[in-house]
Order: sequence, then structure tokens, then C-alpha cells
Amino acid sequence: MNAAPAIEAALRRRGMPPAFRRGFLESVAAAARGPCHVPETTLGPVTDLPVFPGSAEAASEDERARTVAITLNGGLGTTMGMRAPKALLYATEGMTFLDIALKQAETAGVRPVLMNSFATDAAIREALGDKDVRTFLQHEAPKLRRADFTPVRVPDRPELEWCPPGHGDLYTALGTSGVLADLLAEGFRYAFVSNVDNVGGCPDPALLAYFIRSGAPFLMEAVRRTAEDWKGGHLARRRGDGRLVLRETAQCAPGDQDAFRDHERYCWFNANNLWLRLPALEEALHRGGGFLPLPTIANPKTADPRDPGSELVFHLEQAAGTALEVFEGAQAVEVPRRRFAPVKTTENLLVLRSDIYAIDENGLVEPAREPPPVALDRERYRFISDLEARFPHGPPSLLACDRFQVSGDVRFGREVACEGEVTVVGRRDRPARIPDGARLRGVVRV
Repeated sequence: MNAAPAIEAALRRRGMPPAFRRGFLESVAAAARGPCHVPETTLGPVTDLPVFPGSAEAASEDERARTVAITLNGGLGTTMGMRAPKALLYATEGMTFLDIALKQAETAGVRPVLMNSFATDAAIREALGDKDVRTFLQHEAPKLRRADFTPVRVPDRPELEWCPPGHGDLYTALGTSGVLADLLAEGFRYAFVSNVDNVGGCPDPALLAYFIRSGAPFLMEAVRRTAEDWKGGHLARRRGDGRLVLRETAQCAPGDQDAFRDHERYCWFNANNLWLRLPALEEALHRGGGFLPLPTIANPKTADPRDPGSELVFHLEQAAGTALEVFEGAQAVEVPRRRFAPVKTTENLLVLRSDIYAIDENGLVEPAREPPPVALDRERYRFISDLEARFPHGPPSLLACDRFQVSGDVRFGREVACEGEVTVVGRRDRPARIPDGARLRGVVRV
């Protein structure tokens, strides 16, 4: 592979450790061989999955004291127009996503740990102040030209040459940072892993007890799919060896899209909440020479994410959930939908800030009901600044709403409520306004 020496040199200059360099070059070799797809012909559906009993006994105080809650904290929220860490965005009045994650860990009686990226680390450390929270860094990977897999060069903006290698880097980064060895030496044995923007993913002591009693080295939380859940990874069973696997969207071949989206065939998707035994991870890293052999995902991007005309590149990434197929005896369990509440878009943020959700002083997030689908005009509401300008008094009430859609430039007054299916249609040539106290039903043209 002609690109290997250039990649190795770039990684060395960046100070990346040997284990990561070896793992990344293996990923490059896999991507260079062709599309990193998991063909439909190699998979079968998972026909049944154990259901987490909500009334299960909680883990003991000693078990919780030996558990860490690792929050994946590397994102900037660029899809919503942010340049700061998404963790520092206010999820609700007075609490950022970071505040919620730390409070949830404190409430559960487990130790918080943050995996930051080179883009978020400085701001997160400043926000933490003197809080006793352990942090470690994701590695950095070069963006690779799609034409030949050589590292891209952006001389006037060298920061655009690098990207995070996906949250699957968690495992290698725990090892190379020394954090895994430190945790084991301090007596920690279990870890809960979740994304900072999934406010539903708290380290539930009852789920911890379930995981410990299961004997599994790795446990994935899964949620029932609906027709709306066509993105994200789904659980499947590999025909060759019967092992549980996770197929991510980027691993789906173009001709397999219909099967991938079939929520009746593939009934469960990854809630992005994982549990693992730290000694089992240490053994797996030792066998793999410091990294886990996770599937490679080649995400097509542009060198400058804000410039579609910039050079075409790949981000080579790995997903944390695909470790399901690495650990012998790994399991999955169906959990309530409320444990999957990610905030990836302004629509998600609007719902989280609405009266659908209550966030208490312990950081626990509870929906009053199943959130309704929300679709906002992407031209007018894509960024957080757009959202807050058009909902200056906060979201409308969605408790009685079955669907909420907005098109056009519409500003909402105070104490607006939506009932049933609501479609607000504004004019394209000028802003419109929904008055204070309005009750919206059906199609509303303004």
C-alpha cells in the first residue's frame, strides 16, 4: 500500500502511539481493499432478545463504587452550527449536557470519566474547573484523499487535515492513555459508556446489576425499531458463526437499503449505551496488540466540512458498538425507549427543551410521553441560533401533539400549544408570527 509510509509519518509527527498507528494502518488497508460493507447475504435477523426487567434490584454500593461512567465527549455539534463542544450546550435551563452527565454519575454513585477530543479538551477542562473528573483524549487520524488514501494537505488551514477516528477509538485510547491500567489498579471493574448528547443514557444501578449478574464481558442496550428509526445501527446475527453483530448505516451496501430499513426484519437498534468489564477489555487489548479489530467505516466527506467544493476525503472511523462481535459471550438487552434520547439536530433539541421532558436536580431525564415526530424547515431552523431566534420564549407545548412540522420563516410567541398533527406553513417572502397563547391544530398558514 503506497500510502502507508506517508500515513505512518504523519501519525508519528502528530505523536500518536504505536498501538494506534498499527490499528489505523490496518483500517486503511481494509478500506483500500474496497467498500467496507456488510452484505445482507451474510446476515440474519435476531429473533428474540431478553428484556430488561425494570423492577430489577439495584447494584450494591460496593459494585457501584467499582464502576466508572465513561462519557464520549468529542463532538463540537457542527451539524447545529456550533463551534464549541456540544457538551457545553444548554439542554435545559441551568443545565448543560456536561452538567447532566456528571450529575447522573453522582446520583448513581459511580465515578465519571470523560473521553475528550483534540477539539473539545481545552474548553471542557476549563468548564470543569476544580471538579475531580478524570479525562483522557481520543486519538487523531489524518483525513485521507479518496483517490489514493494519502493524507490530505490543507496548507493554509492545517487543522482541517485531521479528524477523530470515531468513538470506537475508546478502547485503544483507554489503553494508550494509561487510564485503563490506572482504573484497574484502583479496583474499578465495570464501565458504562454513553454519548454526552444522549440524556436518556444514565448509569442505571439496576442495569449495572443486570450486567454483572449476566456474566457477559460486554452488554449492548438495544431499543425496538419503528419505521422512523431507519438511521443508526441495527442488531443482526451473522450467518457464518451465529454471533451477534451491529451493522451501521455506513456499512450497508446500496442494494441492501430496503432490507436495512426493514424494522420488522431487524427489530432492534443500538441505543449507544454499552457496559463492559474492564479486565475483559484489558485481555482483548493484549490479544490485539493494543487495539481491537473493529470493522472499518469509510465515511466520505470533504476536507472542509463547510465547503462542499473542497477536496474529497475519507474519514476512517470505528463504532464503539461494533465491539459486540469482538467479545466472546457478548450480549444485548432490550431497554425502554426513554434510555435513547440523543440530541443530534435542532428538532431533537426543541423536543428536549419542551414540556415532553422533565430533567430533575439529579440529572435524571424522564419523558412524560413518547415524543412526537418534529420536522423543522432546514433552511430556517438548522442552526441553534436560528432555532432560538424563532422560538425566543421556548418551545410550544407538545404534550398533546402527535406531529409538529414547520416550513418557512415563522416566529413563535409565548405559551403556544400544539394539539394533534400540526403543520405550520409560513410564507417564503417574509417572516410570519404565531401570536402569544395560540392553540395550533391541523394546517396553520401564516
